[in-house]
Amino acid sequence: MLLSLALLVRRSGRRLGTELANVNVSKYSNQETAVTIGESVRDEDVYVIQSGCGEINDHLMEMLIMISACKTASARRITAVVPCFPYARQDRKDKSRAPISAKLVANMLTVAGADHVITMDLHASQIQGFFDCPVDNLYGEPSVLRYIRENVPDWRNAIIVSPDAGGAKRATSIADHLDLDFALIHKERKKANEVSRMVLVGDVTDKVAILVDDMADTCGTLGLAAKTLMENGASSVYAIVIHGVLSGKALEVINDSVLTRVVVTNTIPHAEKKKLCPKLDTIDVSAVLSEAIRRTHNG
Repeated sequence: MLLSLALLVRRSGRRLGTELANVNVSKYSNQETAVTIGESVRDEDVYVIQSGCGEINDHLMEMLIMISACKTASARRITAVVPCFPYARQDRKDKSRAPISAKLVANMLTVAGADHVITMDLHASQIQGFFDCPVDNLYGEPSVLRYIRENVPDWRNAIIVSPDAGGAKRATSIADHLDLDFALIHKERKKANEVSRMVLVGDVTDKVAILVDDMADTCGTLGLAAKTLMENGASSVYAIVIHGVLSGKALEVINDSVLTRVVVTNTIPHAEKKKLCPKLDTIDVSAVLSEAIRRTHNG
């Protein structure tokens, strides 16, 4: 049985041949979230699908309340499917008195009643260790490789570029699978979400540069990275990102940038944003999620 508020699950449900469960989500006048499960979940294997996007705190509470409702309604097993894990960037204590919010979210999911968690491309793999229940961290890399081979012209003359040192491992893995060269951009930040300077390490002259990252928020990094690559002789620049948060002025930055195309997966719904940004393209990961659900259900 699938319970969800995310558009992504419609495709997953069709692939699994499963109808979405009837769920009513509403808010009281004081903004409290109310959830009603419209059918019996007694002794069922329940999958609650919700992504960390949009009004993220409201969506998180909806998921927690839905899990709790299923738990008290005697569901046999509850799996939280979280394509984009909320608060994943707050995964460590990087300064005094800073919270580790990703650990708090993990505790909340467990206390609410989740027996298993399925997510995709965690910002930091160690988040799996925050849970006391099994966690499956799926990877979007195979989908990215397929997209590059099928949709990037002259991809054999491409170079894979990481926009920061933290994504070097991801970029080198993709480069190895495609038998391509790899480059790295070193960035210096003034403050969060604001990059002051970028330095390219590698040769991109006359090559198609493909920027790969796990998340694009305000897209300031992608815009500056693309400009840096073109200034260093790249023929064109593509950006492929797993989680397209695309908040703030992200669409304006993309439209005004030298980027040929920005490709994101549908772990976060962005249909409305595609209408405003013709450079956006989508990789569908519903097949990956539905296969993970099928294998989890069948044991």
